[in-house]
Amino acid sequence: MDRDFLIDLFSDFGPVTIRRMFSGFGISVDGVNFALALRAGLYFRADETTIPQFEAEGSKPFQYQTRAKTVTVNSYWQLPARLFDDSEDLSVWARAALAAAQRAALKKRPRARKAGAGRVVAKKKARKRKRA
Repeated sequence: MDRDFLIDLFSDFGPVTIRRMFSGFGISVDGVNFALALRAGLYFRADETTIPQFEAEGSKPFQYQTRAKTVTVNSYWQLPARLFDDSEDLSVWARAALAAAQRAALKKRPRARKAGAGRVVAKKKARKRKRA
């Protein structure tokens, strides 16, 4: 898949940012990556809300091989082949993938540090330096 193909594929969905990554492209909207276009296919971000749709279509999660094992990435699932010919339905799936990516981003947000936590770490480092 090349960049022009992907731009055309997502034309009904709306403007996307396509950046080179790994052996393909990352596809995002407003800095939120929701799809991967790799040699192995096009993968959309998925979560507990959207995975049943992928399973119903017979799709599989993204997998790659290391020297020791096969790694399964359950957060990205292969886009059903029928959607390459149905740009309206692909847009629906892309919106669902973007929503899944946004939900995941909210879960990842760092928690606020406790007041004074930075001072405790600084004191411990100072003590270690004195000992050395």
